[in-house]
Amino acid sequence: MSLLTHILACLFGMGSWVAINGMWVELPLIVTAIPEGWYLPSYLTVLIQMANIGPLFITLMHRFRPGVLDERPVIYCIVGLGVIATSLLAFFWRHRVTVGGSLHSVPLLVLSFLLSVVDCTSSVTFLPFMMRLRPQYLTTYFVGEGLSGLVPALVALIQGVGVAHCQNATLAGAANNTADNSTMVASPELKAVYQPAKFSAQVFFVFLSAMMAVCLVAFILLNHHPAVARERKNDLYFSGDLVPEKREQGLSLHEQTPEQKPMISPQESSGREPRSAFGRGTYSNLEVVFIFVVLAWVNALTNAVLPSVQSYSCLPYGNQAYHLAATMAAPVACFIAMFMPFRSPSLMGCLTMFGTGFGAYIMAMAALSPCPLLVHSAYGTVVIVLVWILFVLSLSYVKVIIGLILRDEGYSALVWCGAVVQLGSMVGAISMFPLASNSSLFRSGDPCNTTCPM
Repeated sequence: MSLLTHILACLFGMGSWVAINGMWVELPLIVTAIPEGWYLPSYLTVLIQMANIGPLFITLMHRFRPGVLDERPVIYCIVGLGVIATSLLAFFWRHRVTVGGSLHSVPLLVLSFLLSVVDCTSSVTFLPFMMRLRPQYLTTYFVGEGLSGLVPALVALIQGVGVAHCQNATLAGAANNTADNSTMVASPELKAVYQPAKFSAQVFFVFLSAMMAVCLVAFILLNHHPAVARERKNDLYFSGDLVPEKREQGLSLHEQTPEQKPMISPQESSGREPRSAFGRGTYSNLEVVFIFVVLAWVNALTNAVLPSVQSYSCLPYGNQAYHLAATMAAPVACFIAMFMPFRSPSLMGCLTMFGTGFGAYIMAMAALSPCPLLVHSAYGTVVIVLVWILFVLSLSYVKVIIGLILRDEGYSALVWCGAVVQLGSMVGAISMFPLASNSSLFRSGDPCNTTCPM
């Protein structure tokens, strides 16, 4: 295998969700400078779901006009749009427009919607493109996809986003009131003061633009570099003149490595009828439904349900340690999968159950916020960080297993994989939006004044 191809596949995967992940980690710095304030996360949730029009169009084209839409021009368009949108965001995110008599951050919202279209559409275009390379590179792609969350988080930690210290608010208030010749109003003894960032949000958005540009360069090299061309085992697949059925047939005729073959016995694979009309018929209709249900469930949990309550579950223990640990778990899981590329549906089911259990604990701690279990103990921090790591680790590995299974089933299976990923994420976001915005169910504590019983 080519090390260059592995690096390019990883850099290509990093561009899949780096823009929106970057927006989320930069929120504490953005909301203080825009009229929407902390309503911005709610707006972003709605915009991301509206952006599913991109995956919907790609999926419908694949369903009703198979073979007409080549994913490569689409990828060039969306990644190029991502580079332009993040560049404009660096200069216009503070700009305000009067709408209906009030100020709104229209450029920020419009550019966020465009970036959401880019990232959502990547789910149904990047994966099918990876079908053109050996299956080992698909796992490397998943490593890059995990890094799309880790890298912006590391930069935000270096930037110092969300770092607060407690200040005596009574003395500060007294000084201010004396200067204004007004009556001093009682205030809490301490208040949280967020320290200034080491560099501005503009610099951070320029960094996101550079990341998208790296993704574009990696994609160009994956298409045209001679070292990558040698990794393509099937010339028939790359013939644009062939109908999709012949592409699938050609892909199944070339010599496969052991990692490319489904986990079935030689007796079972020789001379048997397809078990279903899906892909190459390796799995029955019931197994296919099970795989896609698990895929939707896992992405609903990891992309929408648990992220919507992450601040409630972690802020009482300290957010920085969690933020680093949870974002590191996904690429680590994909890296492990490079050496243990299992395709077992039973293993997939077991890991899903374990991951769901860890997610239930996280949800319980979020519901108990601002006074979750062991909040006054160092063990509480260790437990919540460990649970988040195991949650992300197990379900990220499930995603890799499903990706490898569907990769074996052919091009169309990966298109549907991306569509189900977006569907699960959308259902999870729609389900959690009214719950996460319900202050009676989830409550944030004041980092300086919240008191919990010992």
